[in-house]
Amino acid sequence: MKIWLDGALRDAEGARVSVFDHGLTVGDGVFETIKAERGRPFALTRHLERLATSARGLGLPAPDLDEVQRGCAAVLEANPMPLGRLRITYTGGVSPLGSDRGEAGPTLVVALSETGRRPDTTAAVTVPWTRNEHGALAGLKTTSYGENVVALARAREQGASEALFANTAGALCEGTGSNVFVVLNGELHTPPLASGCLAGITRALTIAWAGAKETDLPLAALESAEEIFLTSTLRDVQAVTRIDGRQLADGPGPVTAEAMRIFEREAAADFDPR
Repeated sequence: MKIWLDGALRDAEGARVSVFDHGLTVGDGVFETIKAERGRPFALTRHLERLATSARGLGLPAPDLDEVQRGCAAVLEANPMPLGRLRITYTGGVSPLGSDRGEAGPTLVVALSETGRRPDTTAAVTVPWTRNEHGALAGLKTTSYGENVVALARAREQGASEALFANTAGALCEGTGSNVFVVLNGELHTPPLASGCLAGITRALTIAWAGAKETDLPLAALESAEEIFLTSTLRDVQAVTRIDGRQLADGPGPVTAEAMRIFEREAAADFDPR
């Protein structure tokens, strides 16, 4: 396995980041996960734009997107596989043991791991913790993922693959690594970015392609939704057939199935949709 680290390809065994890297010590970093099919990264332009937005929001120096692209291309060429998870990580670099950043400059890592196609259906749970829609990190894709680790572990304990959060106002927000869509009275809705949810790439494409409405919804909307689905880079569109203890269906409902068909068709037609 070859990994891109700070400007060069390296063997995985030789790719080392300092124990003083700010991404490790305080979670001072941003990242992107990109689906790669047979060496082709999906929606790369959108992912690079969001990487830059997250870095700016965290106060990191602007990433050199040309170098990021070179790293992605080199890693994909060096590690051929049918379906991969391409991960870009960009951190504050070597810094003091505290919240202040050092002067060494950022660290850039691009890595790839093989993955499989997700199942069409899954289960999700709600959790008692909330997203802070007013926080400094709201809407940024940062490496500060501790609360997601805790929530996802809760979901796994209950036989689910995702945990869904409300925000501090009690409104439906997002999952640990996904955006959520619900069907109410036959209409497709998803929480607005003001809820504190991540501006998901797959979310934005699904809104554009399937015609979803951005709507403030209470968390309790999950209890009455006719259909629920999740979107993310590696899920694409995935139906939720069980939420907490409520069974919705055995398979994707009609609105979800149509969204799945539309996404698959449009993504196949344009691998880098702008």
